[in-house]
Amino acid sequence: MIGWSIRRTIKLGVKSLWLHGLRSFLTVLGIVFGVCSVIAMLAIGEGASQEAQEKIRALGSHNILVRSVKPPEEKSLSSSVSRVVEYGLTYEDSERIHHTLTNIKLMVPTREIRDDVRFREKVLDCTVVGTLPSYPEVCNLELRTGRFLNLLDVNNNQNVCVLGARLVEELFVASDPLGQIIKVGQHPYRVVGTMVSRRSSSGGESLTRDFDLDMYIPLSTAKTRFGEMIMKRSSGSFDLEQIQLHSLTIEVDSLERVVSTSEVVEELLTRSHKKRDYEIIVPLELLRQAEETKRIFNIVLGSIAAISLLVGGIGIMNIMLATVTERTREIGIRRALGAKRRDIVTQFLSESIILSGFGGIIGLGLGIVIPFMVTLFAGMRTQITPWSLGMALSISVAVGVLFGFYPANRAAQMDPIEALRHE
Repeated sequence: MIGWSIRRTIKLGVKSLWLHGLRSFLTVLGIVFGVCSVIAMLAIGEGASQEAQEKIRALGSHNILVRSVKPPEEKSLSSSVSRVVEYGLTYEDSERIHHTLTNIKLMVPTREIRDDVRFREKVLDCTVVGTLPSYPEVCNLELRTGRFLNLLDVNNNQNVCVLGARLVEELFVASDPLGQIIKVGQHPYRVVGTMVSRRSSSGGESLTRDFDLDMYIPLSTAKTRFGEMIMKRSSGSFDLEQIQLHSLTIEVDSLERVVSTSEVVEELLTRSHKKRDYEIIVPLELLRQAEETKRIFNIVLGSIAAISLLVGGIGIMNIMLATVTERTREIGIRRALGAKRRDIVTQFLSESIILSGFGGIIGLGLGIVIPFMVTLFAGMRTQITPWSLGMALSISVAVGVLFGFYPANRAAQMDPIEALRHE
């Protein structure tokens, strides 16, 4: 009996709305765009957040990154004065940290030199990275072919190298890179391995880099071939920068001790460096900040999209109030024939819910399609979460109930006799 009554109410509501199809459709559009914007904006925000968090995770949640940074005062002077500027991390810093901290699992120093790499007639700008065999482990890099550097290479200053994915693609179009000889300056290097492609890292200007353009050589070879002096030319003058190490990547044995270990590293470096010529980056803290930013971003986007639903709800209330006025005589006849006030409330409330529910379903479909189109044409990553679909549809139905209740209650409160006199 109850099921039949509900079906009858819904059928009557659809029929009443169908009599004014265009008006009903225009009313529904507010809900459609509201639901659509909720899903699409949250999908775009979720995609951007996940991409940023993946890049941060790639730096290693157990890692502490220490990098050499040219002090600001040195930057301002170097533009007009040609001189030798010494700054950054040293081998002594590396030894001190290694012997002081007992909870370090791995520590990898690196030197980075920008130079041209040549293979036959092809020349490509790359970053020559002097490092140790454990570098791929701490930096989450994957070997594609061949092997990485080993201790024998480091101890004997071997002229061997491992190439990033893009270097392989650009230099060796139709040939196997393994065993080939490439040159950096006048020094030849034999290719012993290649790396799997990896997206650029993220976490500040100093960490933005393209791993696919890296060429890895033994740290001892980099020290011998390039020394500690780096020459930089600018507007007719030149500066010599003396840097022993460009970075230290420290892997801590426990996730809970990462932050405390970074504080100890900070204290050790502060004691041995008179000026702030280094920076310490903790990916774990960056990840937590990214997660907090994501939460705030979702709240902001959801609030903006909720305003669209609010506008759509006001549109429903406006139309339902107009409908109540138009159907005053119908309401009087139904009350005269025995309909109770709750029957009138149910009738008009069902029409409001049908409008918002139908708009919610259409908006759901558009909300799924739009992120797909954004990914396809704009190349932006999007991620639709199930909870956003359920939330958007639930809110659209709630809007129908909330904004439809007042017009429905107003219709039910009409005096039957006055309603029958209405023309």
